[in-house]
Amino acid sequence: MHHHPSQDELDLAAAGRRRFLTSGASGLGTLALASLLNDDGALADDVSPQFAHFAPTAKRCIYLFMEGGPSQMDLFDEKPKLKELDGQPMPESVLKEIKFAFIQKQSAQLMGSPRTFRRYGECGMALSDLLPHLSTCVDDIALVRSMHGDQFNHLPGQLMMLSGSPLQGRPTMGSWLNYGLGSESKDLPSYVVLTTLGRGLPGGASSWSSGFLPSQYSGTLFRNQGSPVLNLANPKGISRDVQARSLRAINELNFLRLGQTGNPEVASRIKAYELAFRMQQTAPELLDLSGETQATLDAYGVDRKDKPTGTTAGFSGSYARNCLLARRMIERGVRFVTLFLSTWDHHSNLDSGLKRYTQIADQPVTALLKDLKQRGLLDETLVVWGGEFGRTPLGENRVNFKTVTGRDHHPHSFSMWLAGGGVKGGQVIGETDEIGWGVAKDPVHVHDMHATILRLFGLDHERLTYRFQGRDFRLTDVSGQLVSKLLPFS
Repeated sequence: MHHHPSQDELDLAAAGRRRFLTSGASGLGTLALASLLNDDGALADDVSPQFAHFAPTAKRCIYLFMEGGPSQMDLFDEKPKLKELDGQPMPESVLKEIKFAFIQKQSAQLMGSPRTFRRYGECGMALSDLLPHLSTCVDDIALVRSMHGDQFNHLPGQLMMLSGSPLQGRPTMGSWLNYGLGSESKDLPSYVVLTTLGRGLPGGASSWSSGFLPSQYSGTLFRNQGSPVLNLANPKGISRDVQARSLRAINELNFLRLGQTGNPEVASRIKAYELAFRMQQTAPELLDLSGETQATLDAYGVDRKDKPTGTTAGFSGSYARNCLLARRMIERGVRFVTLFLSTWDHHSNLDSGLKRYTQIADQPVTALLKDLKQRGLLDETLVVWGGEFGRTPLGENRVNFKTVTGRDHHPHSFSMWLAGGGVKGGQVIGETDEIGWGVAKDPVHVHDMHATILRLFGLDHERLTYRFQGRDFRLTDVSGQLVSKLLPFS
């Protein structure tokens, strides 16, 4: 475990740096000092604490976030009884205290799934016929069918899943991990976000924010073609040498300001300038797939010729490209990559909508798992798949809907899966009741999942804290229990 300097030690060190920096040191001498401070960790102690509490099994994470709420009973959680009761009403006693986004309780009816389920792999995991590619990897994944949360609308549900709180302004999981463990890459951000958006993300940048943590821990939104980050390239006529001299001048002023105030946001600004300068060379290479074999491009479906139902090949290819880029990023030391695919919010046309989105995601996600495994990266790379909640076993009978063809939001039971990073694969954790309304066995709350993910990275969720406005905050708020069945050392 790393030595954590006391506040008195930090104050003394900061005071010494301020005296030196304001006593006439300037120019390249200041930059040299800053470089030395960074190299020996003195500057990093102020803004980049290291909190590893246990030996980790995971070093990197790829979070495949399926925005909108995928329907678990049509993908992962077969419910023969629900199909048998199709068209029947739910007991009024069950619905009495339940809130829905759109369902009209008085006339709501159960809606069975039209999908066919089969068992796959040595573990015999049952999956829907909409997941033919993922079915070949079931012995590597742990499927959690007993997830539950508290939020039934998209924005608070997504924030809860991403940051442990339904409120905006809290650090996301990628920020917490990088705050606790630091970065493995000097040339790329340690937390990167890639989006493939249909209708967009309700939370926008809140979905990858560092909240009250120093801004250096925020996610960096990448584009998957062209310039990866807006305004990263130099303006026309500005050479790299001119850019370097400008950066030196800016950083001299920033280091002087840091010495005067000790404000960690100034240190974050310095790191951002330096990282952006290095990224001008490394990021374009990252996005250049010309070194990938045609077999790899075909496996992910980057140039796929088939057109998924109801979409364009460009949209499908964009997500496939993002999956391949996620592998390239973790190879280069990026610690946390989030891939958003929007939107699985099927209030109507559920069957055709799921066909569309599984055709987009199933092939590249499976290729990612197999690619990581083949390259020896899966053991230390945690892959997480899931949305903000699931869907109701009731059909959605919204006012003005002529037919019932979709499902409403449902936080009371839904499914997620994990693979790699030390997770015990080839198993199903938890059960829902016979119609998929609630959890019947081994409930896993959102905070429990977060606590377990942190543990895989060697972090104790109760000890990874940040003091803000007089309170010690953490990703799991004031709850969270480890899901022992997911852990390799339980």
